[in-house]
Amino acid sequence: MADRIEFEVNGAKRAVETDPARPLLHVLREEFGLTAAKYGCGEGQCGACTVLVDGKASRACVTTVEAVKDRKVATLEGLAKGDKLTVVQQAFIEAGAMQCGFCTAGMILEASALLAAKPSPTDAEIVDHMNGNLCRCCCYRAIVDAVKRASKGGSK
Repeated sequence: MADRIEFEVNGAKRAVETDPARPLLHVLREEFGLTAAKYGCGEGQCGACTVLVDGKASRACVTTVEAVKDRKVATLEGLAKGDKLTVVQQAFIEAGAMQCGFCTAGMILEASALLAAKPSPTDAEIVDHMNGNLCRCCCYRAIVDAVKRASKGGSK
């Protein structure tokens, strides 16, 4: 049975008529055309589908659309303000923290959540926090470097 579920996505109120148990990832990609979050494992273990729900990193493949009713969801598409990238996005570019790009959206959102909660994490805290996001290309050193750059406000 389909329900009308309303929530905010990237600053805009959105609504969808769907099964409330449907994964948020499918709604974002199929209904709203927001494709930065990727389907990886389907079990919330790889981090490719990471989005922010009320500022906290969440795995969209295992989060039901009902769970975000009346909440705020942010995807990679909603981070930049026009052409102005966030400090985290810019740091990922500067550090070369991507290769194929499959994990990049999830990594940036996970790093954004970390830095919002702890603006100056240690290397060990970065590794621990980012541990649930897998990079198939093994760009982990560059990813840690990017998070460190972003924690310092980016390079100028």
